[in-house]
Amino acid sequence: MKKVYSVEEYIETNSHFGEALNLLRDIINTTELNESIKWNAPVYDLNGKNVVGLGAFKNHFGIWFFNGVFLKDEHKLLVNAQEKTKSLRQMRFKTVDNINKNTVLAYVKEAIENQKLGKEIKPVRNTKSVVIPEELNQILKAQSDINTCFKALTPGKQREYCSYISDAKREATKQTRIEKIIPMILNGVGLHDKYKNC
Repeated sequence: MKKVYSVEEYIETNSHFGEALNLLRDIINTTELNESIKWNAPVYDLNGKNVVGLGAFKNHFGIWFFNGVFLKDEHKLLVNAQEKTKSLRQMRFKTVDNINKNTVLAYVKEAIENQKLGKEIKPVRNTKSVVIPEELNQILKAQSDINTCFKALTPGKQREYCSYISDAKREATKQTRIEKIIPMILNGVGLHDKYKNC
């Protein structure tokens, strides 16, 4: 899908649901939420915190509730679109006739109130411990400058380096990899940083 720069452009790009998306947009815009484009779709936030978003697909359209897990869902309209999402819920429609303005507005207002109350699921940090391979551990013990720089890296970056060494089958490959990563550790960069900044 091409990059969109405005809500109007998003609706135009999904013109098969244009009337319905405009209706949902109008309902949401009666509230205090701020409208913007994020992830190539309309998103509505309260003080920088995402509350709802609009989405259009081939056979349905709807509203994403970023912390929808906290909604009462008295009308049983919400679905968990993906197994891995803990808090995201979606209200799906097939046609504009399926939209009950008052019901949609009530759900959006409840989502706003929940945001004001601070109801949100915080992302769980990966708490796996870092298992340092013996070959790297010996260098860290022998050279304090490398050890200091390694400890300054995030646990995720430390794990990337440790896996990179551990995954090598041959001792010679492990040594070659260690030689490669030492300058990177000293520069405070992660193994895959150059790919993350693209």
